[in-house]
Amino acid sequence: MAPTGCSCFPVTLERSKKGSFKFVRSSSSVAGSSKSFSFKKRSTQEKKSLIVCFGEMLIDFVPITAGVSLADAEGFKKAAGGAPANVAVGISRLGGSAAFMGKVGKDEFGYMLADILKENNVDNSGMRFDPNARTALAFVTLRSDGEREFMFYRNPSADKLLHEKELDVNLIKKADIFHYGSISLIEEPCRSAHLAAMDIAKKAGCILSYDPNLRLPLWPSAEAAQQGIMSIWNQADIIKISEEEIEFLTGGDDPYDDDVVMIKLYHPNLKLLIVTEGAAGCRYYTKEFKGKVEGIKADAVDTTGAGDSFVGAILNSWGSDLNLYKDEKRLREALLFANACGALTVQKKGAIPAMPTKEAVDQFLHQTTA
Repeated sequence: MAPTGCSCFPVTLERSKKGSFKFVRSSSSVAGSSKSFSFKKRSTQEKKSLIVCFGEMLIDFVPITAGVSLADAEGFKKAAGGAPANVAVGISRLGGSAAFMGKVGKDEFGYMLADILKENNVDNSGMRFDPNARTALAFVTLRSDGEREFMFYRNPSADKLLHEKELDVNLIKKADIFHYGSISLIEEPCRSAHLAAMDIAKKAGCILSYDPNLRLPLWPSAEAAQQGIMSIWNQADIIKISEEEIEFLTGGDDPYDDDVVMIKLYHPNLKLLIVTEGAAGCRYYTKEFKGKVEGIKADAVDTTGAGDSFVGAILNSWGSDLNLYKDEKRLREALLFANACGALTVQKKGAIPAMPTKEAVDQFLHQTTA
């Protein structure tokens, strides 16, 4: 049943004739134990940088059959999603130290998401559970080319209702890198919580990482999206954007023109700007150098989470080498590895389930670049 005040029509999952939405709780899925899990640092010779990812976490429902409309889909596969959470799991899968901070509903899906983070060794102690709002849902249509279209159910959803007073300040201060998107900027009170978290992180000496992750249907208007995304642009140390986002943010300028990128999007305090081009690879821009790293061919089944997998790989590399952006050779190696992560991710359905391990990426690179 939809929560009070919800403007969307109710989605009753348990009544699906196909049984596609049947909820199965994992053996570790106990409501009381789901709420908090702190990642314990492993004893290693090299200290791992903690990367805290802030924002939304939700449930993606992906059609079992690709290339069909939502209305024609016979069933859906349930998968955890939400860009910041995807990035956190991507980092952890690669052996890094990650935490997620955000809000979900105090419901079956919210507890399921907390458990998934726990199972993937992501610190979920910064998660909050709202008893009056549901965990957000997104139905994702996969076109025949593997690209996606979204239908969101989040009016209201718990992720939008995170308050500044609910922030885990100590967790933010422990971070070496603080990563976020733009969806958490759309509405209050989450917008104020987001800005406060950034301020805490900046004052604590964190590297700020920003992936706008444009989702126009969630914004009141295209103008509001452009203004909202750019409102925090100049505070980031690392920014990752796509070709489509460049075109949107610059009002239709050529996304492949280096002058457009450097003049309109590169700001004085930025350490690294990355432009992803899907299967074609990525471009990189620093104060000292710029270039392109070619992509790796892969048969795309589902592009959900590919960009987040890429970001997780770059942040994990950066966490191991905080001067990565100063050495072009090392940066190119890290970007090639990130491209491989993205290429592996598109070969499976769902975002979090498709995030690769370091061993899988190393093997993939050996096979494709030998």
